[in-house]
This record gives sequence, C-alpha cells and structure tokens, in this order.
Amino acid sequence: MPVPAQRDPGVTRDILAKWLGDPARLPGARITDLQTPEFSGFSSETLMVDVECGEAAEALAVRVAPLHHKVFPETRFAEEYRLMRILDADTDIPVPPVLWYEPDPGYLGAPFLVMRRIEGRVPTDMPPYHTGGWVTEISPAEREAMWWSGLDILARLHRLDVTALQLSFLDQPRWGKPGLDQRLRYYEHYMNWAYPGPKPTATRALAWLKDHQPSERNVPVLLWGDSRIGNIIYAPGGTPLAVLDWEMATFGQAEEDLAWYVYLDRHHSEGMEVPSLEGFPPQDETIARYEELLGRPMLDMGYYEVLSGFKFAVIMSRIAQAMIEWGLLDADSDFPCNNNASRLLDVILEGLPS
Repeated sequence: MPVPAQRDPGVTRDILAKWLGDPARLPGARITDLQTPEFSGFSSETLMVDVECGEAAEALAVRVAPLHHKVFPETRFAEEYRLMRILDADTDIPVPPVLWYEPDPGYLGAPFLVMRRIEGRVPTDMPPYHTGGWVTEISPAEREAMWWSGLDILARLHRLDVTALQLSFLDQPRWGKPGLDQRLRYYEHYMNWAYPGPKPTATRALAWLKDHQPSERNVPVLLWGDSRIGNIIYAPGGTPLAVLDWEMATFGQAEEDLAWYVYLDRHHSEGMEVPSLEGFPPQDETIARYEELLGRPMLDMGYYEVLSGFKFAVIMSRIAQAMIEWGLLDADSDFPCNNNASRLLDVILEGLPS
C-alpha cells in the first residue's frame, strides 16, 4: 500500500554519492541516475541507483527502513542483512547480493541496505496480480511455471540446515519457543499495537487459534515469513531470479510458509472478488506437490490457513491505521477492521468448528 514519498532527490543523491564513494566501498563512485519513488511502501522505501566507478558500472537498489510509519512493531534490518548474506554465500536460494548495511540513521533518516539490482518482473500487489498488471497478460503456462518454481524455492529453503548456517540470531525467544507459541504471542502483541480500535474478526481468530493449537511434530525450519510470488523477481517464462523481503523470517513448521503462499494468492483473487487467473494451480494440488517436495505429509493445513488470515488481517489493520495518520483515510474510517483481508478471514472462520 503506497504513501506519498517525502525525500528530496538532490539531497539524497549527494548523500549517497558521498557514502558510496567511501574508500571502503566504491572509491570515486559517481551516481549517474537516481530514482526516488513518488510513492513509497509502508514497510520500506526502495531507491534505484546507477553508479559508475572508473570503468565499472553498478546497478544498485537501496532499501531504507520505514521513516514515518512502521508496519511491524520493530524493524529487523540488521537481521535481514545477515540472513541475506548467508543465503547468498552458503545456499542455493537466489537472493540479490547484499553489499552493505548502514545502521546509522544520520545519512538517510533510517538504516538502509544496499544490494545489487536484479532486473526482472515482480507480480504486483497494487493492483493485485489477479486483477491487473503484467501477470494478467502472460500465458497460463507461464503463470503455472511461476507458481511451481516459487514453490520449489520454498522447499529448498525448508530443507536448509539452520544449525550449520548459524541462523539462531533469527529466533525471538521473548515471545516463546519457536513455532506457534512464539507466533501467537507476537501477533497478539502486534494486533494490540497496530490499531487502537475494535478488531472483532482478528480477535475471534486469535481465540480460535489458541483453543485449537496443534502440537508441532516436526523440527522447526527456517521460514521465509512472507512467502509469496509477489516477493519473487521473475524472468520471462517464469524462472525465478531472486527472492525478496526477508524481514518476517523466523523458525517454525513448513506448513506455516506453505499456508501463507497459498493464502496470499487466495486473497489476491477471492479476497478481491475476482476469479483466479487460469494457470495458477488450486490449493489441493499445491499441497500435494509440496508433500512430494518435502517427503512428508503437510499437517493441520486448515489451522495454518486461519493463522495466515489472522496475520494478514493484523498487518492490514496496521497499514490502514497508518493511512488514517497520513490523512489518506478519514479518522473514523472502519477500514482497519473492515477490509478485504478481514472479510476473507470472516469467510474462513464461518466454515470452522467452534
């Protein structure tokens, strides 16, 4: 969801040119093009920077932590940087090479990451890709290829050895043990932080999740957290080039990532009251394929679907509250608790046992 950007391109160019030209980075760097967005996402801001350094040229992307409104209670840029460096160096998960992390907010107003820019196409959230944009214009076969190739990356991620990769820094033990204990406590805190008004659907979902919490029978794995095709850069034909947005990375059951992958696609079609585009496989086929990829059954998928709906409803309530604070919605708007995400969650809850 975009908000008006408030960054001076000239000032930003001067700051970044000096920062990049540091002898430890790209001495003598000269910025030949800088694109600052007219609108910026709530989660982070991305600047596109073209740099010349001697005879070499670099196409960079600079992700800046939120300046004015945070989607999440805390920003985990340092952890995201560490994770992406490890994934790039020690795994076959395709991520943009992250070159530097700057924790000092004195440069751009907030910490930022600098990574090499990967040229390709990303399925859009605005408009949701089932309703408009380039995904509506490609063939069903290419959509199917995008879906299955993204699922394959997810399975490769879930097979990683988190101990060998030394990823324990991603754990958040203050919210409980890894998995559902941690997730429910964190998102209950998040829900109450996100929006001060009533949240009937999210509150009802949380109560159901607590009452029906299953045992977790498999060893926790690394979770992407925001596992969806809208966070993958694709080449024409449906080949993934890079996986983006690791700020929600954590540990838990593979089912949680798989449910989010399926649920966000459902939100972008059924949640928008439009049919799914031809080529995107249905949920049952996706789950069956994933069971083959991991070599085990997917357990309690109905529960993880509710968890996905609850998490997304909480995220949307925070985004809507930020829109109110920005003046993009009236102060008395009910959008924080009555939106596409909450209405789809209502549909799911109506079909559940009490």
